[in-house]
Amino acid sequence: MLSARSLFQEILDHDESFALFCSIAASGESQGGWENARIAALVPETQRDLAPKITRHGADEDKHGRIFDALLKKRGLDPVPVPPDTDYTMLLERNGIGLAHDKLRRDEPLTVQDIVTYLAHSRVTEQRASEQMALLRKHFADHPDLGRAVKMISNDEDDHLAYCHEELLRFAYAGHGRAIQRTLRACALAEIRVYRDVSLAVMAHMGRILNWPRPKAALLAAGIHAVYAYERLGGWRRMVSLRMPERRNALSGPAAPEPEAA
Repeated sequence: MLSARSLFQEILDHDESFALFCSIAASGESQGGWENARIAALVPETQRDLAPKITRHGADEDKHGRIFDALLKKRGLDPVPVPPDTDYTMLLERNGIGLAHDKLRRDEPLTVQDIVTYLAHSRVTEQRASEQMALLRKHFADHPDLGRAVKMISNDEDDHLAYCHEELLRFAYAGHGRAIQRTLRACALAEIRVYRDVSLAVMAHMGRILNWPRPKAALLAAGIHAVYAYERLGGWRRMVSLRMPERRNALSGPAAPEPEAA
């Protein structure tokens, strides 16, 4: 029977597919680390209190990238090139979501609206990351090689999502509510398209590596399209709601060290 657990297990058991999985994940996390570091350096003076939290966010993302690299090294594997059609972070930027890298490379202070855009983009993408890591945690929390890393990254993603909720609500109370909702909606609708396209691309690459038969590949593609249809019809709304989180001030301290298991 085809299930999320059996699918992940098949990918993890094969060296080439495992290398691709970890390389894609490490690349995305490292890119997120760079983006957050640049945003922290360019925060406007009126929002300098946010800089340490944005720095912590970036440090967590960098840590996650190192964890995936360490998992590869532990298995005696090297990182592999990330196919462009699987590069979630860059595809989001090309769709105009988040802050453009050209802007982040300049040494010009960001505006308050830029920070709102960054937080809205993060709230949407961290929702996805939190859900994906929760799925991995459900199935592999006790895995001898992956368990500790999965639990740590999952906890971090939950903290990131809580931080985005709390800070966006703060900006909403300060009068940015309409801009936040408008930006969240645009981000969510773009993200679900990019996620669909990246998921199809990743499964196509995995299918070639693992020699999946056509019926299996077709079934997986149909499942991805079904998820997109659900999200397009209304599932995207879970990505734009805001509520005060139970985890308050979630990014107030330094990033936790990598688990020794990785």
